[in-house]
Amino acid sequence: MWTLGGRGWGCARTLARWAPGAALGPAPTFGAAPESWPTCRVYSSAEFKEKLDMSRFPVENIRNFSIVAHVDHGKSTLADRLLELTGTIDKTKNNKQVLDKLQVERERGITVKAQTASLFYNCEGKQYLLNLIDTPGIQAQTVANFFLAFEAQLSVIPVINKIDLKNADPERVENQIEKVFDIPSDECIKISAKLGTNVESVLQAVIERIPPPKVHRKNPLRALVFDSTFDQYRGVIANVALFDGVVSKGDKIVSAHTQKTYEVNEVGVLNPNEQPTHKLYAGQVGYLIAGMKNVIEAQIGDTLYLHKQPVEPLPGFKSAKPMVFAGMYPVDQSEYNNLKSAIEKLTLNDSSVTVHRDSSLALGAGWRLGFLGLLHMEVFNQRLEQEYNASVILTTPTVPYKAVLSSSKLIKEYREKEITIINPAQFPDKSKVTEYLEPVVLGTIITPDEYTGKIMMLCEARRAVQKNMIFIDQNRVMLKYLFPLNEIVVDFYDSLKSLSSGYASFDYEDAGYQTAELVKMDILLNGNTVEELVTVVHKDKAHSIGKAICERLKDSLPRQLFEIAIQAAIGSKIIARETVKAYRKNVLAKCYGGDITRKMKLLKRQAEGKKKLRKIGNVEVPKDAFIKVLKTRSSK
Repeated sequence: MWTLGGRGWGCARTLARWAPGAALGPAPTFGAAPESWPTCRVYSSAEFKEKLDMSRFPVENIRNFSIVAHVDHGKSTLADRLLELTGTIDKTKNNKQVLDKLQVERERGITVKAQTASLFYNCEGKQYLLNLIDTPGIQAQTVANFFLAFEAQLSVIPVINKIDLKNADPERVENQIEKVFDIPSDECIKISAKLGTNVESVLQAVIERIPPPKVHRKNPLRALVFDSTFDQYRGVIANVALFDGVVSKGDKIVSAHTQKTYEVNEVGVLNPNEQPTHKLYAGQVGYLIAGMKNVIEAQIGDTLYLHKQPVEPLPGFKSAKPMVFAGMYPVDQSEYNNLKSAIEKLTLNDSSVTVHRDSSLALGAGWRLGFLGLLHMEVFNQRLEQEYNASVILTTPTVPYKAVLSSSKLIKEYREKEITIINPAQFPDKSKVTEYLEPVVLGTIITPDEYTGKIMMLCEARRAVQKNMIFIDQNRVMLKYLFPLNEIVVDFYDSLKSLSSGYASFDYEDAGYQTAELVKMDILLNGNTVEELVTVVHKDKAHSIGKAICERLKDSLPRQLFEIAIQAAIGSKIIARETVKAYRKNVLAKCYGGDITRKMKLLKRQAEGKKKLRKIGNVEVPKDAFIKVLKTRSSK
């Protein structure tokens, strides 16, 4: 099940984000036969041979809406059908993931980057402009920020998709929606986006249930940059939503963020490809090209206004909060500048990624990046490889911890009492802090009741605390747990899917921080710390995690002429150890008998030489060994 979220831009007839007990108000009945629907027809973009005249769409005939759902719930398929129904694209068998333009989106079947499309639809003699935003399924927080930036209270249209599946039970889902979200079951629209069944009901619901935006076209220009792409020939292409005024080619505009002035070279709408227009008016969504060349010039959430007509900047986006951090380094340091440029261009399109410069003795110069989750990190890495041909080493993902400093001297040094640690190597010693804090999330698991026991055992093994358990119906259970974030960030989802045969779903939201017994675990090679493998773990799990890392490192390190001791240590205490045996030369090969003392003398000399070599020998961890250890850790 998923929903269509309409942006009212400050309208009153709304529903707060899944607020139980809230009502949508009286809604039209959508269970009636198609003949009872008002007469609507396609208003195809093919009718516009020249530049579109967007003044033909008054504010009351504009609807702004978005498809919001989890990964693999059919958002892109529904978007394809809506594009076909409105004549935006021709109806062919090849129309699959039309708005998903990235290679990673088509390969994984998920929406990574938000895409907009202006749909033209004629209903009861009125020409409507429906602005569709196909949102990323991997960035729920970004989607929420997207609506908040528009000062939007949501009108939610619940849609039950994939009713063509054999195991589909739409009536049961309707009852679940009514029980969990307090949305009347008769307001649900049952469709099959794949087959096109009842999809036109969605367009009708958008027109009738979602109010037009509240904007003022006579006021000075005020436009919000909500997304952007980079073109090497034209520079930054900014996706904008107009709250006030009008913008056209030749206008001089100013960025509220940088205070730089630009001349507009082109404006238009996405249909779904770029289609230039004469002007864009308040209430409309489109794109704007103004010669921005630097990634810093196109901040998502920035306000654009006309030169010499300053306005109060829009609230903009609430910055996304990274939940997972990982180090990123080029495989070859000669590729540093190319990788830097690629990361800058990708972060222009994805403002939810945070970037901090970092360095490593073994891996060289690099960055520490913050992501919304593990899938977000994997997709970002895949885009670097596919779009920019970049090969990187990605370290084990970690979460941001906090430490409360114990002395006024330290507080003065750090300029704050509570510090945040995103790099495990910088984790402060226990003597410097009064307590450690770890991030926690409120996780929601929905599963068939037959798997409840196994899932509860899994949650308990991850230090989770049960908060609630509700039977949605006779066969399905909703569990709520408070999870330490570091317990679920790597492999929890895979374990959950395995235990439930793929039927359980999992979602989580930030729940702040809690006190925890955390320790910094160092990995030593012959007594020398390897910073890249330092990790922060809970005290109760330190031994098992340290033993596993030592075992994997033993299998990855090449043998030397001397013995290599691999140790996991907490402070000065060794909690796990593995040994890489040395190559041994047979120094007795030339002895064919004779006095035993000669053999003993040769063996003693060899042992002393190896002891000396071990003291002066430097154990260098090859980069391929780092890659093997880090990839193994992230996949387990």
